[in-house]
Amino acid sequence: MLHLHPYFDTMQHTKKVAFHTLGCKLNFSETSTLARQFGEAGYARVEMDDNPDVLVINTCSVTEQADKKCRNIVSRAVRQNPGVYVAVVGCYAQLKPEAITAIPGVKMVLGANEKFNLVQRVEDADNKMTVQQVGEIKDVKTFIPSYSSGDRTRSFLKVQDGCNYFCAFCTIPLARGRSRSASIQETLDQAQKAIADGAKEIVLTGVNIGDFGTPNGDTFIDLCKQLDQLPGIERFRISSIEPNLLTDEIIRFVADSKRFMPHFHIPLQSGSDAILQRMRRRYRTDLYRNRIMQIKNLMPDACIGVDVITGFPGETDELFEETVQFLMELPVSYLHVFTYSERDNTTALRLDGAVPDAVRHKRTIRLRMLSDKLRRAFYASQRGQVRQVLFESAEDEDGRMSGFTNNYLKVTTTYNALLKNRILDVSLEQQDSEGQFVVEVTLP
Repeated sequence: MLHLHPYFDTMQHTKKVAFHTLGCKLNFSETSTLARQFGEAGYARVEMDDNPDVLVINTCSVTEQADKKCRNIVSRAVRQNPGVYVAVVGCYAQLKPEAITAIPGVKMVLGANEKFNLVQRVEDADNKMTVQQVGEIKDVKTFIPSYSSGDRTRSFLKVQDGCNYFCAFCTIPLARGRSRSASIQETLDQAQKAIADGAKEIVLTGVNIGDFGTPNGDTFIDLCKQLDQLPGIERFRISSIEPNLLTDEIIRFVADSKRFMPHFHIPLQSGSDAILQRMRRRYRTDLYRNRIMQIKNLMPDACIGVDVITGFPGETDELFEETVQFLMELPVSYLHVFTYSERDNTTALRLDGAVPDAVRHKRTIRLRMLSDKLRRAFYASQRGQVRQVLFESAEDEDGRMSGFTNNYLKVTTTYNALLKNRILDVSLEQQDSEGQFVVEVTLP
C-alpha cells in the first residue's frame, strides 16, 4: 500500500475517493482504471455525497459547456465537503489547465500524459498548494489500456486512443494526441479481465476505433475476429466508427457473427457534401449512404445511430435542408444531435458564414424531433419479434428494471434481482407512451 502524505495520514477512517465522469464511454473506461488504482492504494470508492477525501473529475471537451459543468461540480463538492481534495483530469484539463486551476477548490490538474499517475500525485500532495502538471500533447505517445467495471452487465473496453484526423470543429486531437493502441494480444488480455469481472457484454470504445492498430500494423477487423473467439462472453458491441473506416469486411463480419451485435453508430455530422468538405471530413454522402444500405441489406433489423452537428459555419438554410432530406431518406434508427460551438485552436474559427445561435438551436430542435420519429418508427418495426434481452441491475424509482436487445431496443420489466446480468428471450409486444417495449418476464 502507498505511504500517503501526512495530510491524509491524519484521517481516522478508511480513505474515500469519489469520481464524476463527463462525456464519452472512453472517459468512463478510464475512470474505472483510475478507480482500480485508488482501490489498490487502499481507498474505498464512494459517491460524491458520501464525504469523500478525494474527488476526481474526469472532464470532456466536446462542447462549450465543459467549463460550466466542471465549475458546478467543484462548487457542489466543496460546498458539501469543504475539506475534499479535488483533482481534475481529462480532455478539458489538457486543453484549459489555467481555467480549471483558477476554479476555487481545485487542488490538482493533470493532463493526458499525467492522469494515470494520479494516485502517486495525490500521495505527494500538499493540501496548501495547487498542483498543475499538463505536458505538451505531442509528447503523449503511450497507450494506457482501460476497461470499465462496477456494472457487471457490460464493460466499456478502450481499444484505441487519440486521433490523426483533424476535423475543423474538433479538439480531440489537441486533447488526446495522435492515434495509438495496444497490440491485439494486449487488448485481448484486457477483454479477459472484463470477462472475469462478470461482464456479459463488452463495448469496444475509443476516439477513432476503426483506426485500431496504428502504428503497429494491426487492423480493427483482425481485432474483432480475435475477440469473437474469446470464451465466456456473450456479446460485443462496436461503438462509434467513422464511415470511411467501416469496411464491407467489417459489416459482413458483424452480419455473420453470433457475438457482435447488429448495432452501429456512424458519425455523419452533415448531409451536405459542401459542409462535409468545410468540416474536413474524409467521406461524402454517397459513401455514407452506401454504408447504411450495405448494413441494412445484410442485417435488416440492425440499429443504426447517427451523429449530426447543426449550425456549422457556412450552413445555410438550403444546406441544412439537404441534411434533413438526406436523413429522411436513410433507414437509420436515431440521431445524436450536437449544436456547433466554437472551440479554441480549431480551423473552423477561421471560416466565414457564422450561423446565429438562435438558428443553430432551432435546427437542433428540429433534428431531435426527427430523431424521435426515427426511433419510434424503428421500435414499431420490431413489434411482434422475439429478441434476446440482457437485463441490467439497476432498479428505478418505479420499481422497474431495463435491458437491451441485441439490436439495441430498450426493454423494461418489473424489477427482479434474479434477472440481473441474464440474457433471456423476450417477446416484444407492448409499448409505452415513449415507444419503448414493456414486458413481463417469467423465469424458466
